[in-house]
Amino acid sequence: MNKFQKYADKEKSPLVRDAIHCMQVNMGYLCNLQCHHCHVEAGPDRTETMSLAVVDDCLRFADNAGEIDVDITGGSPEMNQHLMYFISNLRQFKAVKRIIVRSNLIILQETAYHHLPEFFAANEVEIVASMPCYTESNVTAQRGEGVYSANIEVLKRLNTLGYGTGKTERKLSLVYNPGGACLPGPQSELEAAYKENLGNDFGITFDTLFTITNMPVGRFRTDLADEGLLNGYMDLLVNNFNAKNLDKVMCRNQINVDWQGRLFDCDFNQMLKMPVPVSDTIHNITAKDLVGLPIQTGDHCFGCTAGAGSSCQGSFA
Repeated sequence: MNKFQKYADKEKSPLVRDAIHCMQVNMGYLCNLQCHHCHVEAGPDRTETMSLAVVDDCLRFADNAGEIDVDITGGSPEMNQHLMYFISNLRQFKAVKRIIVRSNLIILQETAYHHLPEFFAANEVEIVASMPCYTESNVTAQRGEGVYSANIEVLKRLNTLGYGTGKTERKLSLVYNPGGACLPGPQSELEAAYKENLGNDFGITFDTLFTITNMPVGRFRTDLADEGLLNGYMDLLVNNFNAKNLDKVMCRNQINVDWQGRLFDCDFNQMLKMPVPVSDTIHNITAKDLVGLPIQTGDHCFGCTAGAGSSCQGSFA
């Protein structure tokens, strides 16, 4: 039994899937960037991308799952050739409440994907955009030269399309990840700082900031180990374990699908090859088959329960 499971058992708060309110779909690990904190280890040289057959399986699942959100991620999901097909068909299902695309923003500057903001707007797609800081130096440190200025231009363009202006059908959220081996600061305070700085400097508006703890998985874990910081970071997460967050973790009401249709509790478990205990892929699985199953845990789960808590929708506090 791993250490995190012992903590959860001590609190008498068994981790099981209570419902399926969200299907998170990882359309592949191909990405135009290669970020230091990326748990997926995505990059331009990755070849794993979701096929049309698996996209159709995801559509069947969503159509039969009852009310559900669909959270589309990667890599860079824009680089999957079936993304528009996926979104267009999802939009036909009345039970699909929200369609979310997670974007690194800079991809939308490239000619091949320049049309997507208008497509997203027409299909009422929410955009969750990774913006690791409101300062250029910190973004450059995480993502490289030129990324910050490109992000600013894309955010301005999204504002002209009505994103980030208070319209529920064109919601724009930004994502903050700490630059190192530390927990994120209070989400409300960081959101205020983002809005003040981006507003004053560029006239940019957005709806919400999500602060997400860097998980000790993938490229970030490798960097921590190389720098001799892994044990200290794990101690930080464990020492900040907050039992109240056990009832709020996202794995309780979502299912994660990888590019081959395999099922996981979350994107982090996907990277760690810790599948849901079922014998099939999404091809033959329904939402009812997944409710009540135990969550697969590991010591990386301390990242979700530390401090104010962390999920793909930001902190719990």
